[in-house]
Amino acid sequence: MFYSIIIPLYNRPNEIKELLESLSEQTYTNFEVIVVEDGSLISSQEIVDRYSNSFALDYFQKENSGPGLTRNYGAEQAKGEYFLFFDSDCIIPSTYLELVNESLKNNYLDSFGGPDKSHPSFTDVQKAINYSKTSIFTTGGIRGNKKHLGIFHPRSFNMGISRIAFESLDGFSSLRFGEDIDFSTRIINKGYKTGLIVEAFVYHKRRTNFTRFFRQVFNSGIARINLYKRHPSSLQFVHFFPAAFTFGLFSAIVLSFVLPKYGLGLLGLFVFYFIAIAIDAAFQNHSLRIGILAISAGIIQLTGYGSGFIRAYFKRVVFRKGEFSAFTKNFYK
Repeated sequence: MFYSIIIPLYNRPNEIKELLESLSEQTYTNFEVIVVEDGSLISSQEIVDRYSNSFALDYFQKENSGPGLTRNYGAEQAKGEYFLFFDSDCIIPSTYLELVNESLKNNYLDSFGGPDKSHPSFTDVQKAINYSKTSIFTTGGIRGNKKHLGIFHPRSFNMGISRIAFESLDGFSSLRFGEDIDFSTRIINKGYKTGLIVEAFVYHKRRTNFTRFFRQVFNSGIARINLYKRHPSSLQFVHFFPAAFTFGLFSAIVLSFVLPKYGLGLLGLFVFYFIAIAIDAAFQNHSLRIGILAISAGIIQLTGYGSGFIRAYFKRVVFRKGEFSAFTKNFYK
């Protein structure tokens, strides 16, 4: 099968270099790569050009429109039977395409997703964020590291879809946040077969510091309500957990000053939870420092997502306002 790998890019020349380098080492070579610069202020053309002899490679520049529409632009240029979407901050294991091709031959899927892992070269903060985004101690456990309990929803950092399915759905929507969940929901509603290919993991850098991570997860919380307004059945009980966590932690802190007897007891439950995160993260990463950093990552993930979710719930559900997002100028940062 011939694959078209489509990568939206914004001001990340160093990251695209690592991604393209990893693609040049693939054991399965029947693919092309399409890099689309989404209105970047820092061009990556010089770096991309270095790989023009390594595999079929096209580079395009366009005005900024967000990742979803940029992927659509890349798909319009693609020649493959099957599209693969990666975020620019991913590194792809050398056997990825070989494993995907073998899996699709044995069990064809109209669309698939794969897990993400932390690469040894990542910083301790990136490893802590990766833990938080993939751990069963946070909502990360539902994202793809294990067999999903329900119908699997592929995510765009590591996603494949047949050309036929992609074109029948007119690709991604104009949403800047949650556009991949919107897309996977439409894929499933259309009746296409989706699934998780466990072996098809990528190394995903994610955000490089906690401030950027907060912006990302805050928007994810907003996006969940925006998606609910588009697809009411997409909102599940687990999506309320970060909001409940945020409210509970805030209440515990306030009660600790107003009613110490009750507040400190409630706060103690959160402390035990944080200790569990630290121990598990330290054990998985063989690092006490990462275990400690994982506490901060977990708090930021849950309170960031939770506060975005609460804000969007009141604005869109209670006050019936229109679709919105925050930190739009910092989407890729």
